[in-house]
Amino acid sequence: MDSACKNCRLIIVQGSVCPICGSTALTTKWSGYVVVLNAEKSEIAKKLEIKANGTYALNING
Repeated sequence: MDSACKNCRLIIVQGSVCPICGSTALTTKWSGYVVVLNAEKSEIAKKLEIKANGTYALNING
């Protein structure tokens, strides 16, 4: 199961460190996701305060 960063919500497929924020606080208890292809122009990314392209969890449960 993929992990999500508790700080920035990036979904991590491999490893134990978030490549965006450097956090090691990861969880497998997340639900829903959004894929951001152009963070600079995306209205959804702005609302979710996402600054980099990637796949992000919508809800972190643990």
